[in-house]
Amino acid sequence: MYLPTRTWRTPIMGRAGAVGTNHPLATQAGLDVLRAGGTAVDAAVAISLTLGVVEPAMSGLGGDGFFQVHEAATGRTRCWNATGAAPLAATPDRFRAAGIAVRGPQSVSTPCLLAGLGAMHAALGKTAWETLCAPAIGHARDGFAVTNNYRHFARDVRTHLAADRRSAAVFLDGLADGVPAFASVIRQPDLARTLEEIAAEGAETFYRGRLARRLAAGLREVGALVEERDLAACQAEVQDPIGITYRGFRVTQTPPNSTGFTLLQMLKIAERFHLAALEPAQRIHVLVEAKKRAFLDRERWGADPRFGAVPLERLLSDAAADEAAAAIDLDRAADLPIAQPEKAGDTTYFCVVDGAGNAVSGIQSINSGFGSGVTAGDTGVLLNNRMAYWHLAEGHANRLVPGKRVRHTMNAPMVFKDDALWAVEGTPGADNQVQVNLQVLTALMDFDANPQQAVEAPRWSSSQVGQGANWPHDGDGRLTIEPGYGPEVLAALEARGHVLARVGPLEAPCSVQAIRIMPNGMRVVGSDPRRDGWGGAF
Repeated sequence: MYLPTRTWRTPIMGRAGAVGTNHPLATQAGLDVLRAGGTAVDAAVAISLTLGVVEPAMSGLGGDGFFQVHEAATGRTRCWNATGAAPLAATPDRFRAAGIAVRGPQSVSTPCLLAGLGAMHAALGKTAWETLCAPAIGHARDGFAVTNNYRHFARDVRTHLAADRRSAAVFLDGLADGVPAFASVIRQPDLARTLEEIAAEGAETFYRGRLARRLAAGLREVGALVEERDLAACQAEVQDPIGITYRGFRVTQTPPNSTGFTLLQMLKIAERFHLAALEPAQRIHVLVEAKKRAFLDRERWGADPRFGAVPLERLLSDAAADEAAAAIDLDRAADLPIAQPEKAGDTTYFCVVDGAGNAVSGIQSINSGFGSGVTAGDTGVLLNNRMAYWHLAEGHANRLVPGKRVRHTMNAPMVFKDDALWAVEGTPGADNQVQVNLQVLTALMDFDANPQQAVEAPRWSSSQVGQGANWPHDGDGRLTIEPGYGPEVLAALEARGHVLARVGPLEAPCSVQAIRIMPNGMRVVGSDPRRDGWGGAF
């Protein structure tokens, strides 16, 4: 593996607390909570709410999330599944003629993020909601500065934002044919008022209180399928993580309807090879081929386990890994299109480790950049377009059913060694998430990289035909790759049959945040320079 000897950013280190998020203001919010004596869960709530304000293209109250939480005192690890179900009015017949709506009000699914934050905080938080909501309220009311990444995502979807007058007024700043200028200020006064209600009344008001009634009215106003009854039925679920052993480490993941199991499959296949002894091109080839095989199982089995069994015991078995590894030709790339056809979404990831050793691996999303593009009435809540992840084919594991949770690419890993927390890391990036997590984790575990090296190392991303998470489930069959491996490695990959899509340095997908806990207790943070992410520690 190529690891940079000098990184663009230095690793950030501290013993009392560490945070990595996809926006500096969210990192600051988390650090402030930790400094004031809050837990990792308290910091996670403040980070989550702040990200929903200052990174509106990626997540917010109108979306979903998964949170894996480790309690140091008990050694217990649990997952909070904060993903909403398909609206009760969303039947397959409604979409049969024109297909699934990818943007606009018909693409909106029930938002569950706040339910997860509320349940997680009720179990393990100790800081008042008013305090945790304060940074998000301030940034919504007073505004945040437009970054180049904000401009990039807004430019990509400006036609969708322009179609909704409320969204256009806020996120395009009233510009009909462009995006806000760099360092201009985005203010969200309606969202600030909504957050003030949550600060005063807690998360419950969003689903079964006064705010829920106002939100339901806003959903009706824009023509969404989500109704008051869908909000009232929304509950986060507490789950045990799933996990495997890998070269003496224990890697845990968010269970289905998350497809975190795909990362675990890839690691088990990779464990059959001595990665450190392989030539760079051969090592990349093995990991790409492992990914292709795991994604076939993702397509076949990834679903809401309440509506059909997901055979994790078999998928994560030694026998399955042996069989997949044996099928990999070290000299030739396999053509493994997704059998039942399945575009990339936009998400945000963060991680927190407090002074006591409690940790949160958190990921949240409104699916595509700026989600549906639709704002729910006067609530200021920008709504997701998660309906785009459904399938309509009869018999598909991820077929749309009202009340069912869609399969999610979101996953939030943790790593343990000798029963102690060893690392927390993750990334946004839809289908790219698990494959970039694979690269970062093998850099950490197989090559003893520090988190910043692992995050900045050259990156690849494989796209099988039919792979894409969003309808209409496309994929170009290419291997997107950064140039840092050198021309000889790239040529060797092409000689094996990989069709390369070459991008510039630090231009491949995803935005990783990683925290490594050292034997002496030092927390070391690595933060990806590919977006607006930032790490902090004290």
